[in-house]
Amino acid sequence: MAKEKILFEKELSWLSFNERVLQEAADKSVPVVERVRFLGIFSNNLDEFFRVRVADVRRRSIIEKEHGSETHAAQLLVDIQQKVLELQTQFDLIYKDVTKALAKHKIFFVDHTKLSKFHENWLTDFFQQEVLRHIRPIIPSKTRKLIELIDDNTTYLAVQISKSEEYEYAIIDVPTDEVSRFVLLPPEKSKVKKEVILLDDIIQHNLESIFRGFFEFDSICAYSFKLTRDAEYYIEDEIDQSLVEQMSESLKQRFSSDPTRVVYDRDMPSGMLKFLKKQLLISDTNEGLLPGGRYRNFKDFIGYPNFGRKYLENTALPALTNQQFASFDSAFDAIRHKDILLYYPYHKFDHFTELVRQAAFDPAVSHIKLNIYRVAKNSRIIHSLMDAVKNGKKVSVVVELKARFDEENNIEWSRVMTDAGIKVQFGIPTLKIHSKLCLIHRREGDDVVRYAHLGTGNFHEKTAKIYTDFSLFTCHKEITREVENVFDFIEHSYKRFKFYHLMVSPINTRITITQMIDQEISNARAQKPCGISVKINNLVDEPIIQKLYEASQAGVKIRLIIRGMCSLVPGLKGISENIQVISIVDRFLEHPRVMIFENNGDKKVFISSADWMTRNIEHRIEVSCPIYETSLKQRIIDIFELQFKDTTKARIIDTEQKNKYVPRGNRKKLRSQIETYNYLKNVEQNFSTENL
Repeated sequence: MAKEKILFEKELSWLSFNERVLQEAADKSVPVVERVRFLGIFSNNLDEFFRVRVADVRRRSIIEKEHGSETHAAQLLVDIQQKVLELQTQFDLIYKDVTKALAKHKIFFVDHTKLSKFHENWLTDFFQQEVLRHIRPIIPSKTRKLIELIDDNTTYLAVQISKSEEYEYAIIDVPTDEVSRFVLLPPEKSKVKKEVILLDDIIQHNLESIFRGFFEFDSICAYSFKLTRDAEYYIEDEIDQSLVEQMSESLKQRFSSDPTRVVYDRDMPSGMLKFLKKQLLISDTNEGLLPGGRYRNFKDFIGYPNFGRKYLENTALPALTNQQFASFDSAFDAIRHKDILLYYPYHKFDHFTELVRQAAFDPAVSHIKLNIYRVAKNSRIIHSLMDAVKNGKKVSVVVELKARFDEENNIEWSRVMTDAGIKVQFGIPTLKIHSKLCLIHRREGDDVVRYAHLGTGNFHEKTAKIYTDFSLFTCHKEITREVENVFDFIEHSYKRFKFYHLMVSPINTRITITQMIDQEISNARAQKPCGISVKINNLVDEPIIQKLYEASQAGVKIRLIIRGMCSLVPGLKGISENIQVISIVDRFLEHPRVMIFENNGDKKVFISSADWMTRNIEHRIEVSCPIYETSLKQRIIDIFELQFKDTTKARIIDTEQKNKYVPRGNRKKLRSQIETYNYLKNVEQNFSTENL
């Protein structure tokens, strides 16, 4: 069978994932405020898709054309645009349905052209007092093209100022960083009825007052648009320039990079659209020029407030306290007695921040090491590390400056930490550092004992409340020694290390995964117990996919839970008949990476920071950690089984990626995220110090 038919295009597979997000917005069983937020998540995802993946395909298309080779990338761009337009049509219909659903609960989006006199007067005052000082009109000219003046992924209003059939144009950005996008109008009559107006409409309502006195006009109107730029950046190899300086310069390149998408109000006058295309250097044939609805930047809807009753959003699931941590005077005592496995956001992330806080003042602690990929803007973890320096401890932090869209935050934290006396390292220029490691040296008697954290998610207090991720806390001698070796490899990449427990990209991840799949193939052929169960975010690495096809053909039953991109095609006769793939999209973002190999009945279980993508296996530093403690292994297996039995939020990834829900049949209704919470709650309630 041709290669194209046994592998999905990863970009189209990603769009299929975002369609699953859109399904959540369409699902009437989802609380209506959460449906609004899913529209925001869908929009935010699509922005990043154009900034990264479409930009990459465009560059490939240009290279192909310059070399006169086949136009595979060009055709892919056409396929992408077709799918995006299809999703945009779905989005518009779902948005209308959601607004109707809100109206049933007495919450209304109000159009600025349909305001009462009372609200017109109130909005005029509100605009003058709260909004006007943030309005910064841009007036393009022959010497100042708009493409050089506007930001990426910001909502703009293009303003047409008309006088005697002559037109001038201005641009206004909608200042959502300074003023809430959603403004609740004061009640006029009924206090039950909640009327919400978007900041865009408030500006539209006050357009004349913005320009009166500066322009003469007979009429004035405005229409929204948004520009998305190529997010790639290029780092010059300047020896006399620090990496921080190089990254700062490269971010400026992103600001001036080519647009990959311009979305505009489809009701925009033709003259205004022509003006915009000229100013943004967009041709009529550009596949990134997309008509849309009235409003731009639906990503703001991620933070849509609940103006109604509590039941209009998800019922809170209070984060669980891990009873093993709670049963000891210090986090170190708890870990020393037995490995601890947490699963966020079901467990409190505070357990990790508390470990770092204690390490910062514990007289026995001498050194703290940490990887940073993404951290919160006001990170308690980093503040604790700075406290540790004040207490005379050595602190070493590896910062990944190239964490996409977090570069500026990481650059700033690097400067702050350096000023605080923390040893800041930027790792290996050719490898992104994506591992989630923390290592603490603690003197206990005559020995220095290492305590380690190995996880699947970032050290980020905010995302730990909405991303599901595993964290292992251990003082296992060999594992913690190998964690130390990972930090040494980052600092001294010319050294060669062997890892017998950890899988470390790019050193041994591929060969170890391949060997474990080969072992399952061998077991299948010998009619021994075999099987592979994997949960990851993305599966696009072709050699691993081909190895999974080989395992399927040997009779190995393979179960995959893939949240995002999946280039593997399951269910192909003679190729992948023994492979099942599902995807779960629900209230929490499914983020952990888990591998379970049957291994002739002696199951091997790993948690990992790495997806099965070529970049994660060969071009990043990633760490996969085995779970040795029997009860923790079983806990991961149990959770995987719950997720694979989901009959509510699981979709089937089939040969066409149609995103059909897993059929319930005569099985009971099972929503894995809720059942996982209940499972872990039961684990903690039944905890006994006798288990230690």
